[in-house]
Amino acid sequence: MKTVPFQWARPVAILAALTLAASCGLPQVGPNKRQIYAGSVQKEGDAFIVSVNDRVTRATAVVPALGFSESFRSAGRLTSDVIRPGDVLGLTVWENVDDGLLAAETTNATVLEEVQVDSAGFIFVPYAGRLRASGNTPDQLRRTITKKLEDQTPDPQVQVRRLAGDGATVSLTGAVGGQGVYAIERPTRSLATMLARAGGVAIEPENAQITVIRGAQKGTIWFQDLYKHPELDIALRGGDKILVEEDSRSFTALGATSAQARVPFESQDLSALEAIAQVGGLISTASDPTGVFVLRNEPAEIANQVLGRDDLIGAQRLVYVLNLTKPNGLFVARDFVIRDSDTLYVTEAPYAQWTKTISLLATPLGPIASIESLAGGS
Repeated sequence: MKTVPFQWARPVAILAALTLAASCGLPQVGPNKRQIYAGSVQKEGDAFIVSVNDRVTRATAVVPALGFSESFRSAGRLTSDVIRPGDVLGLTVWENVDDGLLAAETTNATVLEEVQVDSAGFIFVPYAGRLRASGNTPDQLRRTITKKLEDQTPDPQVQVRRLAGDGATVSLTGAVGGQGVYAIERPTRSLATMLARAGGVAIEPENAQITVIRGAQKGTIWFQDLYKHPELDIALRGGDKILVEEDSRSFTALGATSAQARVPFESQDLSALEAIAQVGGLISTASDPTGVFVLRNEPAEIANQVLGRDDLIGAQRLVYVLNLTKPNGLFVARDFVIRDSDTLYVTEAPYAQWTKTISLLATPLGPIASIESLAGGS
């Protein structure tokens, strides 16, 4: 007896595949646009969905404000000739007699090398006693020593030299050519020259930040701004701590992009368009250019301005929507600023979901087709 062909096999397989897709859902990289919009406050969610336009880009264009305070910028440069505690001095005393107070028998000059200024700012000179050196220039100290000695030896001639000492030093750490403690000398009295003395920055200048700590005060600037704005080349003070480090800001890229990762900033200002390019751009076969989302916890003052309200208190969850297919969509994306800890999410295109559906429907047809061929041949 001839077997009846399984004409019902294909419809049953298609029905089963559709039932499976409806019950289990298709695999996806994350929520689609409909699911994101379902989380808006208009639908009992806790996030505000905002379409980005020129007004929104202006309200959210906030970048980190880095700079030095007025106390840093107004401080005058140290005079390298001023003696400070810890400095090392060299003294030479000539006496106008053969048998002087300080000189040996064969010479009328006495050389005192490496006389260190103590923590209180004093030095000791034989026959002159304990003298205050700190706060004086070498010439002022010379006159003081001369006055002390001239009552004991006729017409003394004194020379005072400020040798390299540790009276006024700064420490440089982080991404510099040579970390260490450096003395503030005549050529290195400002921030830029001291950085050059340490070998410059050892990272990309675009991402380098410089922090100066002076007592309880602290200031941070971009390395490039040090040369763009001369007033930021501040005068250094003894005890300053200078730290050079890379920009720590980052954003997270998820969804239908070429890369899903935590991505560090590559410049001081980063736009949404640059962020997309930084992760490899959109995927032509999977990304939806109408569904580019930026998720952010926005401060209340900015959230109120964006939403045209004045009653919001505390940080608010905002989801910014970018549509790259609009006539000015690329311009808006170019002007929209990405900030630290933002999440950039790109939804899948409907075409990608349709492709998955076709693939799911095609999977069970192989075995069914084999059954039909066997049935037809019997």
